[in-house]
Amino acid sequence: MKGSMAGGPRRERASFKHLGELRHLLVYLKRYGWTLTIAITGILISNVMSAVIPLMMKEAIDSLADEALEPNIVIPALAIAAIVVVRFFVFVVTRRVMRRVSIAVSYDLRKRMFNHIQYQSSAFFTRFSTGDLMSRIINDINMVRMAVSFGWVNIITFIFTVATGVYFMMMLSPALTVWVVLPLPFVALTGFFMARAMFPYYQDQQEAMASVTEFTQENLNGIRTIQAMAQEDQEIERFNRVSTHYAQMVYRATRFNAWLGLVMPILTTVSPVIIIFYGGSLVLSGDITIGTFTAFFTYTMMVVFPVRMIGMSLSMFTAAAAGTQRIFEVLSFEHEITDSRDATMPEPIRGDTEFHDLSFSHPGAARPTIKDINFKVRSGETIAILGRVGSGKSTLLRSMVRLIDTPRGTVLIDGRDICDYPVQHLRKMVTLVPQDPFLFSTSLRENLTYDEPTRGEALLMDAADAAGLTSAIADFTDGLDTIVGERGQTLSGGQKQRATLARGLVRNSPILLLDDCFSAVDTETEERILSGLARMRGDKTTILISHRVSTARHADRIFIIDNGHITESGTHDELIAHEGYYADLAAVQSDQDDDRARKSNLLRNLVDEEELAFAGGDS
Repeated sequence: MKGSMAGGPRRERASFKHLGELRHLLVYLKRYGWTLTIAITGILISNVMSAVIPLMMKEAIDSLADEALEPNIVIPALAIAAIVVVRFFVFVVTRRVMRRVSIAVSYDLRKRMFNHIQYQSSAFFTRFSTGDLMSRIINDINMVRMAVSFGWVNIITFIFTVATGVYFMMMLSPALTVWVVLPLPFVALTGFFMARAMFPYYQDQQEAMASVTEFTQENLNGIRTIQAMAQEDQEIERFNRVSTHYAQMVYRATRFNAWLGLVMPILTTVSPVIIIFYGGSLVLSGDITIGTFTAFFTYTMMVVFPVRMIGMSLSMFTAAAAGTQRIFEVLSFEHEITDSRDATMPEPIRGDTEFHDLSFSHPGAARPTIKDINFKVRSGETIAILGRVGSGKSTLLRSMVRLIDTPRGTVLIDGRDICDYPVQHLRKMVTLVPQDPFLFSTSLRENLTYDEPTRGEALLMDAADAAGLTSAIADFTDGLDTIVGERGQTLSGGQKQRATLARGLVRNSPILLLDDCFSAVDTETEERILSGLARMRGDKTTILISHRVSTARHADRIFIIDNGHITESGTHDELIAHEGYYADLAAVQSDQDDDRARKSNLLRNLVDEEELAFAGGDS
């Protein structure tokens, strides 16, 4: 399996290049600079007070050990107690400030990522899956926030603590200080190189976590399909494999981190050993006092402990660098659809639409999805577009709301290039009801008023009536306040389609685009919906995609698209007379309707005969 415990990381070892990813976080250091300064100042004050305690201990011990001196333990004891109390309150305030910065940074990063994702287009979501994005927003940001708040503080504290400890050690015994400090650079470098090697381990761990999140999200979205095909056991086995791989990556990173935690304490024991042997000999020779020896030993621990922890601090930065790389991989992805500098929104648009030599190819496609599309739609017209699956119909509608980036001069509304409209305003004026009906896990009312919650109930019911949804609403216990569940799972396919159609109709926009919104409704409901559309949108532009001749025949004009080209256009009668694709489709669907009618009559006759025979037997 990829990335097994036994195998090493599959990337190059971390270097300053990888740790350089942390430069992206400097903006947050600047944003919360004053707050971090307060936290660092508090920690430095706390460390200075801690550095005074060994001097108090020295004075008390020397006064007891030297008969020539008067015993002095009360004043040092009271001073130490006072320092501990003050240090406690400084420490509490400092930690609260640091945690507030930590929370603020993660809050800002999550908002920044979410806002960035909201304006992305199809190319972005082709590259990043939903589960992967969720993992980056949650797990990677958690790794980063610790480095931003605690990491930088720890580094500054490390430098100050070591400098303070060495200063007092030099003041007490310069010769002993040299011998004690001599091995510390070697210890620090060992911790640095071991922590640097953690980068690929953390990166693999985060990507394995993203795989678990992605698999879980996709599995839960498709749970009905899984259950319908009795694949629960297979999915459980697949999840076991994915989660086992993640566990292996966590174990590998934890094991290496454990080695780091084991090696550093062993290496730092050199300094205490030197103090015991060399410092003890200095005490015996009378060069230093027993109080000096005790204070010196305390200062050594004060210096050694942050050096011992440097590996852990650097591993925190290494983990943050891996998380930062994944976060800014998303944030550096440029928006595919952007407003031009001259983008302005004119007076409310009329709805005249023109496609002029429009061609578009999806990335990696062998041929253009649509090619040389040319036609005009007058304001107030209803246009139907038919064609085989994959012929480019949906791409044509998406181009009108700039869900795909079309070349300039190819799509015009009211004679103006759509690239010159602000994207957000364009999508308010041109409403697209997509092929896949999506409802949020809230009430039906909130779904229908999604873009403008203040809409009145009369307007909602009018749109619901036009969409053929009123009978379903009447059957719901709570009416418009019925909770539809995640992705509208409590509604049938036809009810979800009609609800999304009502959500589009209620906007009353100048141009309405319907992408095959009648595929899950019966013929009778379809007729009611078409009648409602004619009533609500008699003077507005409507462009709809359908696979049914019964839907298209109500349009003012019909266009047939095949392999990205317009092959036929005209009214229903004109296309029937043309005897092309549309006429063939009409004949096939008509035959199917006749077959269903004949089958219904046959079944009805059989039921009647059985009822008569049963009645005769009873008599």
